[in-house]
Amino acid sequence: MNLKHLIFRKSINHISKLSPKPASTISAAISTSLHPISSVQSSAYIKNPKPISPFIRRIHLTRETKLSYASVEANVVSSDSEDEDDGTTKEFLSRFVWIMRGKLSEVYTDCDKETINGMLLVIVEKVVEEMEKGGIQRMVGSKVAIPSQDFSEDLWKTVWEASNMVLEDMEKARKKERMKQFLQAEEVKEKCRFAGEVGIRGDLLRELRFKWAKEKMEENDFYESLQRFRSGKQEKGGNVLKEQAVAAEDTPAIASLPKRKGKIKYKIYGLDLSDPKWAEVADKIHEKEEMLWPLEPKPISGKCKLVMDKILSLKKEDDPSQLLAEWIQLLQPTRVDWITLLDKLEQQNPGIHLKVMELVLGEESFQTNVRDYTKLIDAYAKEDRVEDVERILRKMVENGMMPDSLTITVLVHMYSKVGNVARANDAFESLRNYGFQPDTKIYNSMMMAYINAGEPRQGEQLLREMETRDIKPSEEIYMALLRSYARRGDAVGAGRIANSMQFAGFQHNLEYFALLVEAYGQAGDCDQARSNFDNMIKLGHKPDDKCTANMIAAYEKKNLLDKALNLLMELEKDGFEPGIETYTVLVDWLGRLRLVDETEKLLDKIAELGEVPPLKVHVSLCDMYSRAKSEKKALQAVGVLEARKDELGPNEFERIITALCAGGFVQDAQRILQLMEAKGFAASEQVKFSLSSSQVFSQKRPKK
Repeated sequence: MNLKHLIFRKSINHISKLSPKPASTISAAISTSLHPISSVQSSAYIKNPKPISPFIRRIHLTRETKLSYASVEANVVSSDSEDEDDGTTKEFLSRFVWIMRGKLSEVYTDCDKETINGMLLVIVEKVVEEMEKGGIQRMVGSKVAIPSQDFSEDLWKTVWEASNMVLEDMEKARKKERMKQFLQAEEVKEKCRFAGEVGIRGDLLRELRFKWAKEKMEENDFYESLQRFRSGKQEKGGNVLKEQAVAAEDTPAIASLPKRKGKIKYKIYGLDLSDPKWAEVADKIHEKEEMLWPLEPKPISGKCKLVMDKILSLKKEDDPSQLLAEWIQLLQPTRVDWITLLDKLEQQNPGIHLKVMELVLGEESFQTNVRDYTKLIDAYAKEDRVEDVERILRKMVENGMMPDSLTITVLVHMYSKVGNVARANDAFESLRNYGFQPDTKIYNSMMMAYINAGEPRQGEQLLREMETRDIKPSEEIYMALLRSYARRGDAVGAGRIANSMQFAGFQHNLEYFALLVEAYGQAGDCDQARSNFDNMIKLGHKPDDKCTANMIAAYEKKNLLDKALNLLMELEKDGFEPGIETYTVLVDWLGRLRLVDETEKLLDKIAELGEVPPLKVHVSLCDMYSRAKSEKKALQAVGVLEARKDELGPNEFERIITALCAGGFVQDAQRILQLMEAKGFAASEQVKFSLSSSQVFSQKRPKK
């Protein structure tokens, strides 16, 4: 006992040197099936310190915190029966002795091994005593250490921390062993095999395997907890039934059943399902299930199948109304049956599908909604059948269904595609009235409609609206607007679009520079056109035939023939070869200057290219030969133009008539005027004045 008092004094004086670490609350319970050490045996160990070392050797401590059950066979307890609880207790004590030995060795550095073993013996005896009382569970289950009368506060706090550490390690080891089992589960293996087949390898596959095993373990724990809960309820219910049976034996039998007062109430998981609101919830769920999982179509056989085969084999010009009426009478179809029929028609006979679908929309059994009308309108819109779309729209409104935003979106795309800008704009404004914010596709359709209608400024307004809403327009839209401005010769508008493209971060390509050259050239600003032409070359783009032709046409506006020829010579040095576009511009320019020989040389070069001269070349030749009073060649050119009269526009007609009047070919000019009026083009006052003047003052062409 003197050694024991010495240990307590040393503990009080030196245990403050320990630095206790914070420990989390451990929820695991320590089994109390361990047999305590007898006081006689303990005193024998204390009086005779020699057996202490064999006792410690029997504990078989190692450097690892995790110890197997086999390593704890000879512990403080000597028990004949080694069940599961004893193994858990032995493992706890083995781990506890190992941790406490290290802590005592750190504090009592001047004590020998036997003294440390004596200290451990006293501490373990107290821990076993607390385990026998059930106090160790209370001790490790609390958030703070509970003081003991036998140990100092610091020493008992250290014991409390060591116990929590042991329980944490044991819980981790248990989970690790369970995880090993679920890693080998068939379901986890099957998922890993599939992941390997789709190309998942390495660390990612390993992480997925652990994740799947953890989910499987959590699922198994959940079902085990349900099973334990169910077993507890059954056991409790069995006891109640036994008590009721005993009470029934003592009470006399009742001749009639008692009357129930009030409504029946039943609860599931704490929810009072007798409330009427749950009936409404069930009805709503049933309706949603019918929408998500529709009913199966009715089986079709016999005469009904024959009628259906006839419907599927109808031709486009046949009327399916009679066959549909017979099919309805035989089958009494629901919406599912109608949808099945329409799907088969779309696959096997698409020519009659839309006609049948339009008839089906009027059937009450089909339960037509707005989306069904939208599908039919979309199908007609894709085929540009505007009249059919408008007819379906009228029928839709007559049946009390107003077009929604999706239907109007289809109308915007259709009217934009066919070029009906007014109706497209009306549909677009209707979308805004619905509060719908147009997306990129709708904006693109409207802008292309404005561009095709020759109204690029309206399209540019929508472009600015997109930029305000932080919607980035595509490069194709920018180029379409730039192309429209260039063809119209609007250099200011083309410059705005070019600046917007630059701020948007788009790369400048060859077409970008060619369109700027064309825009500034038609506007008569040849200097700005040449500047863009030179910038294109500096950026590494080689000018093509069309771009060079636009630059030559810009010089033609100012009649700067020397600059045009110098440009051609510079380009030819770099390997450029003029094409049909460049020669066409030169023929028109030299023809206006009445340089007949030079123009005919250019015609020979066009013939060498092996291409058919464009219409503009024949118009230029007619203008040149008429003004040069070369009757034979002028009439040949007029004959070619008459053969291609469908390609002529109002500007070409007026130029031909003016040239023929200037050359004195008044009768030919009148014939061309009649062709112009036959095509629906009205002649300008200037052309009419030239023709009337030529009839009065010019000599008539001699007849052969």
